[in-house]
Amino acid sequence: MRRQLSAVFALTATVALVAACGADEGSSSDTTEPTGTTETTTESTLPDLSGQSLTVAADWSGAEQESFEAVLAEFENLTGATVTYTSLGNNVATTLGTQIEGGKPPSIALIPQPGLMKQLAEDGSIVPLSDDVLAVADANYAQTWIDLATVDDDVYGVWFKAANKSTVWYNVGVYDDAGAAIPETWDDFLDTLQTVSDSGVPGLAVGADVGWPLTDWFENVYLRTAGPEKYDQLANHEIPWTDDSVKEALGILGDLWGNDQLLLAGGAQRTFPDSVTAVFGDTPQAGTVFEGDFVASNIADQTSSVVGEDAKFYSFPSINGSDPSVMGAGNVAIAFDESEATSALMSFLASPESANIWIARGGFTSPNQNADMSLYPDETSQEIAQQLVDAEVFRFDLSDLTPSAFGGTEGQGFWAEMIKFYQNPTDVDAAAAALEAAAVAAY
Repeated sequence: MRRQLSAVFALTATVALVAACGADEGSSSDTTEPTGTTETTTESTLPDLSGQSLTVAADWSGAEQESFEAVLAEFENLTGATVTYTSLGNNVATTLGTQIEGGKPPSIALIPQPGLMKQLAEDGSIVPLSDDVLAVADANYAQTWIDLATVDDDVYGVWFKAANKSTVWYNVGVYDDAGAAIPETWDDFLDTLQTVSDSGVPGLAVGADVGWPLTDWFENVYLRTAGPEKYDQLANHEIPWTDDSVKEALGILGDLWGNDQLLLAGGAQRTFPDSVTAVFGDTPQAGTVFEGDFVASNIADQTSSVVGEDAKFYSFPSINGSDPSVMGAGNVAIAFDESEATSALMSFLASPESANIWIARGGFTSPNQNADMSLYPDETSQEIAQQLVDAEVFRFDLSDLTPSAFGGTEGQGFWAEMIKFYQNPTDVDAAAAALEAAAVAAY
């Protein structure tokens, strides 16, 4: 069974998340309604794989790795297979490339970059979904998620995990002590950070040592200042990174990142997990941290703060009257061989049973429309899903839509240039020129 690739990845994701997150209301208009029958499950049809071994790789570590290993453990229980997980770290494209060149890729990888999936499909490194796996995916996903995993009419992936990357997390106690208000606009946001800083605790902690959190900052600001159409054009490099719209977004970020009154010092050397600890540790060093819904897992794993009580979030603020917008991402499972065991695990990852395991553990949003929405463990998780449903504009993470040499490799391209800009946020023209040069080299 074949599916046509949507013309613009970002446009397909818009409807996908609305349909996926609203499926509990039966509102999806372009996909099979949830049936609650065995047609959407794989448990009864998984083969006996006793004695067979699989290797699985993803970029998850810490709490996310533990939750995914719980999913894999259930597959082992159901089939008798042995599954070994390895973390790809931040250098997903480089690490996978090395494994492929050495002739030892994993059986399955879950990667956060549609652009990388497309490259691997085009060079023959991965295999399309079998008819059996595709049938499970068709039963459990909105058509637009199928399209997002399609390259040249073949479906190559299963979107296992989604992320809302337009959430700003704050320490409730710090905000209360400072008398800080929850902001709705960018100007309000800056005022809130100043109010927190005036109380004696820096308003914002940034962890920029790798670079990807900085690209998420840019993408959220750019989506709100340039709009979704320009966002799509920039993702496809149909406009240059020296465009005035890019410079406007960089200027807004530069004004924030260059304000020492608002930021906890040392952001260029701080890791993202450490930025979370800085806000929610026993002695808070800052009041606010920006990143996606997965921050909830970091808080639970690294601190004694309780999500929904000590730690809450608000939507990334509107800029210049922009509509409510969400920038998001996800991990797509891709297969490097056609073995029975690999196909069985791909089918399991496409099932609601696998999604439900992680949903109940927290820190996870599933695009599977038949997943049990009641299993989300707290009001915060449900609010995050609702934010996706309510967003008037959604776009997939821009860096993940670009060639991995530009948008997904540590030490070069988008990641590296944003670190340089964070360290010197006054020279917008130079930053835009450097981004454009990196893009030209990668596209």
